[in-house]
Amino acid sequence: MSRSLRALPRPLKSPGAHDLGLIVSTAERTSAAACFTRNVFKAAPVLLSQDVLAKSGGRAAAVVVNSGCANAVTGKQGLEDARDMARTVDALRAARTADASPPAPAAQTLVLSTGVIGQPLPITNVLNGIALAHANLGAGFDSWQGAARAFMTTDTFWKLRARSFTLGGTKVRIAGIDKGAGMIHPNMGPPPAPAAPHATLLGVIVTDAAVAPAALQAALTYAVERSFNSISVDGDMSTNDTILLLANGASGMERELQLPPASDADADPDAAHPDAALYLHFRDELTAFATELAKLVVRDGEGATKFVTVSVEGARTFQDAHAIASAISTSSLVKTALYGEDANWGRILAAVGAAHVSAPPDPARVSVSFVPSDGSEELKLLVAGEPEKVDEARAKEILQREDLEIRVVLGQGEESAKYYTCDLSHDYVTINGDYRS
Repeated sequence: MSRSLRALPRPLKSPGAHDLGLIVSTAERTSAAACFTRNVFKAAPVLLSQDVLAKSGGRAAAVVVNSGCANAVTGKQGLEDARDMARTVDALRAARTADASPPAPAAQTLVLSTGVIGQPLPITNVLNGIALAHANLGAGFDSWQGAARAFMTTDTFWKLRARSFTLGGTKVRIAGIDKGAGMIHPNMGPPPAPAAPHATLLGVIVTDAAVAPAALQAALTYAVERSFNSISVDGDMSTNDTILLLANGASGMERELQLPPASDADADPDAAHPDAALYLHFRDELTAFATELAKLVVRDGEGATKFVTVSVEGARTFQDAHAIASAISTSSLVKTALYGEDANWGRILAAVGAAHVSAPPDPARVSVSFVPSDGSEELKLLVAGEPEKVDEARAKEILQREDLEIRVVLGQGEESAKYYTCDLSHDYVTINGDYRS
């Protein structure tokens, strides 16, 4: 599938730190897709990776990541440093397969950076570390774990998952690493067409399925909207947020899965197309896997004591349901009430009513409830616009649990969306008050 390194022993941040990682595909031809931050101040590695994918037509073979420095808002030098990181990996890959004097390699390396904004990379250390990392690539668990540790900033645990599934009669594998604990409210989209800080959400997913670039990008865009774009710790979007997906076909599938035509980006493909069922299966497996990775970020939210699922049902469109779930998940008043274990459901309603949607909810149809994590009966707070007599003791019992769900039913249509968030505690302020210290 792909190979990752044991994390770099020559640190960028402090002695003993693991803060540089490298993932390299073993295949000659690897498809690549990405979703990048929509923040105006895109970091140098984001701009570099967008350019690589545009010029390669959706092909890449390696990912290099550093933590400790975001290489964001670093001007021309920052972009040149990101280029140097990619060029170094490309040259090392080319030299490994050539006898001598390899030709200038095609750009095939994507770059991820996370850490403090506005500070230059210690580029000499980084480039030396890349060479050392490339010389020590490994495919074992220790190497993957080391790479996962290299992603971390304020994270309290490394985030690594893997699974397998059958695609068109062939067993395929998928593995993923992500990071994030604060500055988490991603809004990522696919890179533009060729013609056209602190804690950060970063992720790399690799698979040995054979998937053409267009199909890979469509599946990732769909999956990210329902996973990484559906989490929030503190409502702040990073300059560096990036999710990358590589597919190298090493599973032995007979041919690359192609993207079936569809009426629009949100529609399911034409069922008559020979690849339609296979594409949907891959897309849905990817979405479930990405959601599992995304939830790890929320569970590691800075200062968080609760993991909260916000479910919005009965909307006219997925986009409306998603927007309302986001508004609830990012409300400081809702999040502090959750931390205080206060059943102040009026704050939830206020967030619902303030969301920017195409079809505003009818207050007389909206229902709100708390759903406990133990499978017991939900606690109804508002039913079709009418407040319930709330059992405060029962509400307190539900809110004291580490996991809970806020359920909102709009009564407008059949669409739904979920968001994953956490509470907002005193510790969050403490962590972010001295982040650079």
